[in-house]
Amino acid sequence: MTGRAVPALLLACSLAAASCAGGSDDTVVLLTHESFVLTEEAAEAFRAETGLSVEVLKAGDAGAVLNQAILTAGNPVADVIFGIDTTFLSRALDADLLVPYESPALGTVVPGLAAGPLVTPITFGDVCLNYDRAAFDDGLPPPSRLEDLADPAYRDMTVVQDPATSSPGLSFLLATIARFGDEGGYTWRDYWADLAANGVEVASGWEDAYYGSFSGSGSGGTRPIVVSYASSPPAEVLFAETPLTEAPTAIVTDGCFRQVEYAGILQGTDREVNARLLVDFLLSPEFQEDVPLTMFVFPAVAGTPLPPEFIEHAVVPDAPLALDPEAIETGREAWIEQWAQIVLR
Repeated sequence: MTGRAVPALLLACSLAAASCAGGSDDTVVLLTHESFVLTEEAAEAFRAETGLSVEVLKAGDAGAVLNQAILTAGNPVADVIFGIDTTFLSRALDADLLVPYESPALGTVVPGLAAGPLVTPITFGDVCLNYDRAAFDDGLPPPSRLEDLADPAYRDMTVVQDPATSSPGLSFLLATIARFGDEGGYTWRDYWADLAANGVEVASGWEDAYYGSFSGSGSGGTRPIVVSYASSPPAEVLFAETPLTEAPTAIVTDGCFRQVEYAGILQGTDREVNARLLVDFLLSPEFQEDVPLTMFVFPAVAGTPLPPEFIEHAVVPDAPLALDPEAIETGREAWIEQWAQIVLR
């Protein structure tokens, strides 16, 4: 996602925060990103279960949401924040924004997603290379690993996103750092120098890359390899103008980077009991079963039934790449600057 303007309501709340998170005792306010979806059916289920209504405040992408929470730390515009992802987790934890809370449902979460008592994993997804199946029907095989993108056989085939302006772009950069390392012989810097020499194209955001340059989206692009998500193929099937039995795109499972999205209770809320109930609800079947087809990510609760489109066309990589959140926070800005010097010079 790329940044968007903060809604007027949210700006007003930040200027008068004492009254914003107050609301009434039968509401709970959720600060989140533009891609979050709470269906009316789920909202009604929460209301029926708890007697509470949810007010949703959206503040752009994950970075904008976290920045808004930091700006109003201790006197928050909401009770709960959702959308803190892997790339910003350490910043959120270090900012003293959150109240410790461990939901009774935490034991049902997919192993490896939990990150301590301040945040609760709600969804996860994997940023992966996608490729246009039709472009590799004859002759050249599709790429199967990160190293293939630097092979002259794949010259001028790949489009990525700028990690300074794009969440998947940053995740892909982090994937290359996790794979090739920051020190030693062949590092991530060498890999990106090879990609640049092999004609990699850089788009500002996911939409520009996927619907502008990527040939598999049907929008006239010419590049058959793009950084996207492991859940892109089911989205292509669901939104196809004519019914499809096979997704036009496929996933390279090597080199995927896992993004986990967390919820947390904001320090300073005067409705902590309500906030706990909302966090619990975000792990409930009523919400978790909606996640795939509303936000095109995977539910964090193990065993949640998936829609047929996800079962048939989505991929969950066996060994996604990862970096320690503290290392991401420490290195992020320097890595992005170094990447720009190598790729955009």
